[in-house]
Amino acid sequence: MSHQHECCEHSDPTLYPSPADAAAAPAETLAYVALLAPDAIGVVDVDPASPTYGTIVGKWDAPPQKSPDEFHHYGWNICSSALGEDHVHSGSMERRYLVVPGLRSSRIYILDTGKDPRHPELVRTIEPEEVIGKSGYSRPHTVHCGPNGLFISAIGDDSPDGSEGPAGIFTMDHDDFSVTGKWELDHGTQTMSYDFWWHINSAVLMAGEWGRPKHIENGIVPEALLAGEYGHKLHFFDLKTRRHIKEIDLGKNHQMTLEVRPAHDPSQNYGFMGVVINTDDLSASVWTWWLEDGDWKAKQTITIPAIPMDAEKLPPLLKGFGAVPPVITDIGLSLDDKFLYVSCWGTGQLIQYDVTDPLAPKQVGMVELGGIGRNIKHPSGKYFAGGPQMIEISRDGKRIFSTNSLFYSWDGQFYPGEMPGVMVKMDVDQNGGIKLDPDFFVEFEGHRAHQVRLEGGDCSTDSFCFTKDFAQK
Repeated sequence: MSHQHECCEHSDPTLYPSPADAAAAPAETLAYVALLAPDAIGVVDVDPASPTYGTIVGKWDAPPQKSPDEFHHYGWNICSSALGEDHVHSGSMERRYLVVPGLRSSRIYILDTGKDPRHPELVRTIEPEEVIGKSGYSRPHTVHCGPNGLFISAIGDDSPDGSEGPAGIFTMDHDDFSVTGKWELDHGTQTMSYDFWWHINSAVLMAGEWGRPKHIENGIVPEALLAGEYGHKLHFFDLKTRRHIKEIDLGKNHQMTLEVRPAHDPSQNYGFMGVVINTDDLSASVWTWWLEDGDWKAKQTITIPAIPMDAEKLPPLLKGFGAVPPVITDIGLSLDDKFLYVSCWGTGQLIQYDVTDPLAPKQVGMVELGGIGRNIKHPSGKYFAGGPQMIEISRDGKRIFSTNSLFYSWDGQFYPGEMPGVMVKMDVDQNGGIKLDPDFFVEFEGHRAHQVRLEGGDCSTDSFCFTKDFAQK
């Protein structure tokens, strides 16, 4: 993507030319949280100067449906990638609408936060018939605002169980939110889907794999896991031609290649991928990819071991193993590309790494909360069900927000019993180190809690077309 000199002429101040501009902008005052069982979007006041700080100040409840929607990785209608000249948008350049897909229902809701940011308003519903009929995919999962429209990954195809053909990415129009079709022109060897992102200036998209819907929707299938039937590859696509250019197979023992987090600096071509579990020893890992002499490469740069534990403390799923796997379910990269945060939902750990050298991460901080058989309480003394799961980093890198639910059917396998939705906050030392805020503990009564989105953008939403040096010219 070439630089356009009109990059700063836009209507929304939250569209930032560079990561440094975003980090220097005013802090977020609201957080939007995907809730499930039943489905809703909660709005939390995160402004320390507000009298309602740390409380729920608004909520939108999904209309009753025959089956759950199950909200996961929703996103904004538009973000900082809109400043690139390849971006196509005929309406106003405004980060205003939340695009909220139902993973189970294949339904997508469009919520307007412009009229009253604390009370999102439903303005359109895209029914499953349109999503599946126009895209050829089902079970939409991750939303990214990007070049030429909205990109949404889907973990299923259009067959009855969603598990017969390749899953992938479809696109939607930024303005009227119509489904515009399947994105890929050539899948290559890619058949499963999950998260994706891009090196936007290099016009390369990276994608991970979760698994087939039949191995996900009713819970993890141990036999399929041990047989290596979940995703274990990292894929690269050409953003311009929409064709598959390379796969890197991590090996069948490295099951579920989930979150991808490229460097935010658009001049860089490296990033990180979290891998849920190694079936050889129940460890989890993070892999670094990079471009070298025109070829994409990847290697394991972080290994997190399982924690041995007596079988009586373990859920039925794990009793035969005598250990708690870390279960990496999310990773997050600060906007300055300095710190990588790794969420170990199984062991109840959130680990901070200095990734100034992306091929040699160094652990510099950790908090522990919840965890299978560990039940580590919050500093407030309150019980925390589950473990740190979805994480969201503030633009300035000083705060991390975390929730505790992974996926309804999987929650019950790893953490049998009730799992009240909770959101917590951690504070970050600029030199490394994190600690839980004892005064921030938000409980979503009657719901479970998943993805967090921050007002004005965050570290897992925006991609940038410009460096700070260019933006200052």
